[in-house]
Amino acid sequence: MSAHVQVEPSGREFFVDGNDSLLEAALRSGLSLDYGCSAGSCGKCKARILSGQVQKTRHSDCVLTGAEKSAGVVLMCCNTAVADLVIEAREAHGAADMPLQTIDAKLKSVGPLGDDVRLLHLQTPRSNRLRFLAGQSVSLSLADGISASLPVASCPCDDRNLQFHIRRQAGDAFAERVFGGLKGVDAVRVEGPRGEFVLDETSHRPLIFIACESGFAPIKSLIEHAMALDAAESLHLVWIARGAGGHYLDNLCRSWSDALDDFRYTLLTAKDALADDETALRQVLRDHPRLGDCDAYVAGPAPWASAAEFQLLELGLPRAQLSVSTLEA
Repeated sequence: MSAHVQVEPSGREFFVDGNDSLLEAALRSGLSLDYGCSAGSCGKCKARILSGQVQKTRHSDCVLTGAEKSAGVVLMCCNTAVADLVIEAREAHGAADMPLQTIDAKLKSVGPLGDDVRLLHLQTPRSNRLRFLAGQSVSLSLADGISASLPVASCPCDDRNLQFHIRRQAGDAFAERVFGGLKGVDAVRVEGPRGEFVLDETSHRPLIFIACESGFAPIKSLIEHAMALDAAESLHLVWIARGAGGHYLDNLCRSWSDALDDFRYTLLTAKDALADDETALRQVLRDHPRLGDCDAYVAGPAPWASAAEFQLLELGLPRAQLSVSTLEA
């Protein structure tokens, strides 16, 4: 059985399946509700029940006042829906609403995505999860002072498990440690989130995602978030990289294309991907002749991303409908 939940004052909606908490179901559906520990201790995920009925599913250390209980206030992390609900809850409407957090995350694994890319998987404590928006970045620091600023490659719907795509580059001490397996490292300090490279959730226009090399990392997070929202008319991913191995998650992209009628995937390979932005843009224009009717998200090394940004604007894409993330070359 599923219960329908409407959130006021935004009017956003989601469904709760089984005994999932209201918070879990909302995050999985792409909503950015206010919360903290997700364990009933901090009280940040308070919501007021305007209609419908909930059932408590876990103990909470946060004690609600008598006035709050009388007003129908509950903790979303500790309650599920018994029937359809209308609730009043705080939501994040942009990057400015995301609090800066510092968390010591556990190192779960380092694994290969390709010859020159590694998947770094960190896990936050259950009581101190990272609240972020898709597309944002964080700073990662090791105990010896080596650090890096990296986009989160995973979806905010799984706030405990954070994924990062680490590309090996000359002179990058953090990448070298990752490629060495991070031996002797038990925890990595995470500080963030930062950045304005986030989805415009008020838009229902077709979405174009253009990634170069490991610029796919923040694009992947945005795509998974857009899928959870299920609000865009269509999604088109263009991924350009050097050689076949550069598309290190090609099977994932193809699975999206196979599973979703409104998802298109274009793979472009170039000897010098950084200089091949015109090829990508020609492909985009062929597929989207009315470029001004779309929203575009571009991510890649700084020289390539800057050139792509300039050309898209020259081709008539409105500035307000273009978002760019530049990664270190």
